[in-house]
Amino acid sequence: MLAPVRVLVLGTGQMGSRIARVVLQKEGLDLVAAYGRRVERAGMDLGQAIGLDRDLGIRISGKLSPLMDRARPQVAIQATCSRLADAIEEISTLVRHGVHVITIAEEMAYPFCSSPKMAHELHRLAVDHGAAVVGTGINPGFVLDLLVITLTGVCSEIQSIAAERINDLSPFGPAVLGSQGVGLTPAQFRKGLEDGTVVGHIGFPQSIHMIASTLGWEVERIEESREPIVSRVRREAPLVTVDPGHVAGCRHTAVAYREGRPVISLVHPQQVLPELEGVKTGDTIEIKGTPSIRLAGSPEISGGQGTSALAVNMIPRILDAAPGLHTMADLPVPAAILVDARKSIDRSFQESQLD
Repeated sequence: MLAPVRVLVLGTGQMGSRIARVVLQKEGLDLVAAYGRRVERAGMDLGQAIGLDRDLGIRISGKLSPLMDRARPQVAIQATCSRLADAIEEISTLVRHGVHVITIAEEMAYPFCSSPKMAHELHRLAVDHGAAVVGTGINPGFVLDLLVITLTGVCSEIQSIAAERINDLSPFGPAVLGSQGVGLTPAQFRKGLEDGTVVGHIGFPQSIHMIASTLGWEVERIEESREPIVSRVRREAPLVTVDPGHVAGCRHTAVAYREGRPVISLVHPQQVLPELEGVKTGDTIEIKGTPSIRLAGSPEISGGQGTSALAVNMIPRILDAAPGLHTMADLPVPAAILVDARKSIDRSFQESQLD
């Protein structure tokens, strides 16, 4: 009989809590431990921290290395941060213990573009310790990169790619809302851009380089712009209220150039409750080529639910991957774990033996 896959979740915020709840629902997965950075949550039962009506008998730990020896996880899902520099210490600790890592840190979707030296060092560390690492998420990690790459598979030539994601920020936590400038005045938004507290979407360079690398394109430069989305009405979300005249989100665009002309254009106007001003959420991808393609859907693919599902559904893929640092374009596409994660892993192994 196959033993359950032992899973550790790092992070107990909005996304970490979602991921933990998904893991608990899946047959063949055993949530064995939880790590959190918030000092006040150390020792708290995970069930209470993630909003369940029961204790799980899993105490949140604020110390990662000792947790490895006690819990002996096979896979860890990291949901603690966005930047590679902030994520690298936790990931390296996990890898040194031979633990496979799935992270939703946005810069980890394609870390070679922002920090190539750090990425190559992490790849070597993972190879040396027999662990596989991948960054995933709805965006970056799926809608504006992996899905785009998949659609190009039916094209014999491509002139340009344009994609837009209009989404609702309401399900996200304070860190994401703050990074988009939600609740600020337009003047405060501009000041936030200058001092780095407002950053807009994290992940455009990663998505662009993932697409370009897969297509064999060399990107000369990427031009980005960020503009405040100023609300005309009062918007009340679970974690923030936006008054008229204040910022409800950020319209962030990125354009990549190749051989002197724009070839990849990504637009991401994120805001809280856009429907209050008649704006429909949705995802759109347009490829000019042979043939040209337009794929659009509304409402948006849920960012919170989608990211947590992707992180968990990548477990069979990362367990079956070669040691090293991967991107979503490197591994087989994820599929929903609907019955038993162990069967997906076992079937993948059996099929590999037929080659």
